[in-house]
Amino acid sequence: MAPDRLAHERAPRAHPRSARARVAVVILTHNRAPELARTLAHTLALPERPEVIVVDNGSGDGTGDMVVGRFPEARLIRLAENQGAAARNVGARAARTPYIAFCDDDTCWASGSLALAERLLDAHPRVAALSARVVVGPEKREDPVCAVMAASPLPSAGLPGRAVVGFLAGACVFRRDAFLQVGGYEPRFFIGGEEALLAYDLLATGWHIVYNERLTVQHLPSSYRDARGRRRLLARNALWVAWLRRPLRAALGRTLRVLWGGLPDRATIAGCIDALRGLPWVLRNRRVIPPHVEALRRRAGAGE
Repeated sequence: MAPDRLAHERAPRAHPRSARARVAVVILTHNRAPELARTLAHTLALPERPEVIVVDNGSGDGTGDMVVGRFPEARLIRLAENQGAAARNVGARAARTPYIAFCDDDTCWASGSLALAERLLDAHPRVAALSARVVVGPEKREDPVCAVMAASPLPSAGLPGRAVVGFLAGACVFRRDAFLQVGGYEPRFFIGGEEALLAYDLLATGWHIVYNERLTVQHLPSSYRDARGRRRLLARNALWVAWLRRPLRAALGRTLRVLWGGLPDRATIAGCIDALRGLPWVLRNRRVIPPHVEALRRRAGAGE
């Protein structure tokens, strides 16, 4: 479907931030107007004065009108339907900056982090993505995945942090050209573990992914969540990633682990059935990652 059938963009009023910014913040949202308002107020007040692009993922709660009325400095792109994580691709294509900081409507970049990310990406041209440290809730407790990334055993000499084989979709800064080069997020995945496929494709193309704990994002989890639906999508997408990119033996092993781990959970079983239904598409698009990338992910202990 043509892009102009999917999206309608309202350009911002002229503002000095657009002329100076080299990092655009792309905020993905769906039916969370109160959370988005909080995130926008914070982001537009950052000292870096980034370009701010809101991708409204088919909201039906007046989100778009709220942005127009209260935050005219932001660019608003309204999608006709919810595209899940792939809506970030729309924001990336719309950005006019070399770097893109992604966040969600319930995450906010800390003051100074975007300026640091810009300097790091300028200095390290083969780094495609920087994954930030995430602190959760008003008490700012560190997300456990951050300790895992900080302890990555991968060779990291010459990189601005620890080399990793993944990133957090709502807390990362991308080199725009690298993101678009590998196609961004796969639309069929919708949401849930969507980062893995993109990460593998970046590594296979020769890019680096780095965790830098000096970059910080605060996550204030929304109460609007569908836990059962998310488990179903996570199971399906885990199997799709395995069969799209992993060697045969690894894909079989991953399949058995997902099935065995999901036996008590109906949502996970439903996700496995969904994965089977998509098998013809998966096999048509199967491109096994190079051996050195598989070796990296095994050395990193990245999930079986």
